Amino acid sequence: MGSRTLRAVVALAGATALTVALGACGGDDDGGGSGGGKTLNVLIGANTQYPQEQQDWQKSVSDKFKAQTGADVKWETFASANDELTKIQTSVVSGTGPDVYAIGTTLTPTAYSTKAFVTLGDKEWQKIGGKDKFVPSSLGISGPDAQNQIGIPWVGRPFVMVYNTELLKAAGITKPATTWDELTQHAKQLTKGDQYGLAVAYKDNFDPWKFIWGMSVQAGNPIVDGKTARIADPTVSKAYQTYFGWLTKDKVVDPAAVGWTNSQAIAAFAKGKTGYFALTSALAAKTLDAGAVKGKWAFTLLPTVPPGATTRPANGVEAASILSGDNLLVADYSKNQDLAFQFVKLITDQDAQLDIYKKLGQLPANAAAAQTLLSDPRLGAVVEAQKKSVATPFTGAWADIQLALTNAVVQSIPDLSSGSISDAQIDSRLAAAQKTAQSSLDRAK
Repeated sequence: MGSRTLRAVVALAGATALTVALGACGGDDDGGGSGGGKTLNVLIGANTQYPQEQQDWQKSVSDKFKAQTGADVKWETFASANDELTKIQTSVVSGTGPDVYAIGTTLTPTAYSTKAFVTLGDKEWQKIGGKDKFVPSSLGISGPDAQNQIGIPWVGRPFVMVYNTELLKAAGITKPATTWDELTQHAKQLTKGDQYGLAVAYKDNFDPWKFIWGMSVQAGNPIVDGKTARIADPTVSKAYQTYFGWLTKDKVVDPAAVGWTNSQAIAAFAKGKTGYFALTSALAAKTLDAGAVKGKWAFTLLPTVPPGATTRPANGVEAASILSGDNLLVADYSKNQDLAFQFVKLITDQDAQLDIYKKLGQLPANAAAAQTLLSDPRLGAVVEAQKKSVATPFTGAWADIQLALTNAVVQSIPDLSSGSISDAQIDSRLAAAQKTAQSSLDRAK
């Protein structure tokens, strides 16, 4: 086992268990610019909200890439953060796998810690059109600093809320909530009969921890403070109490939400019987316009004042969203690196970025493409959320920490299904998450 692989194993130890090497293997050519007869392997997240549209988009990209280079594209997908992490692990250890990875921004630090991806110098940036091609804020989690970056911004996904303008007006609510407590109060006003105040995707693979992180940093607790985890903290406990309480105590969420993914929650909101859907993005617009809420919905910022407060404390952060989206990474082991950068250039160019927004609602990371969307009044809150997004900690331990925060929700699903969860149960799960997070931080370089 080479020194790079040994470093990768050490960096990834204790995340999720290592599995066998990926079936999709990188090419074995000499990396030349001509792609005739070659295949580029690309890993991308599965779009469960628009699966057919994603397939159509993939075919369109594959056809264009084939016409430009003569090479084929073989796509592989992942469906959860755990799956995403495992894909990275197995490829790094085996030294084979996808040539290009499209991964969530929050997992970029973990990928960086493996030393298994190409560090982007001037030559690499020039191959894809230059660093100035991208929205400046989208580069905020490409690496630990400007000289050590592996992530090429692909799409942005700042998170916002969506609300039913008609239902809020009928309830006498003149403007959407700006604090978490106000959101809870609005949801209570909106809940009656078969109408609910709030839709939440409790069983989603990606959503739950984002609520907890946001509420915590707004309260002045960064979750990670240098080399110290701060999950077993009153601010985190309060965040979980609020998040779970919408269902168990406040009764403002449909009980069926215990089993909802994000796409199921937005579909429920689109039926027109829910006041707010907390935590969505611009890609929800297509579903909303196809539902009963067409012409009756609007995006707004997520609350930026923590639970239990009317104003943000002095040490609190105005985090409207995590710095969210997908970065493109080129594998260091790939023998198709020239093709890989040609592919990255193709899907980050202006026309391609506008196309993926049109087909899948993914916000462009390309600056010119993003500028053309500013005239859409419905995107005002989304653009503001992008500006007020805050990056999660750049540490190789973050993947474990993110999963630990999510696992506290996964472990609580049976309790939520029964209709109650105690503060003691929450704190016990946070103590376990704290132990996992601190152990991972202690190992991280």
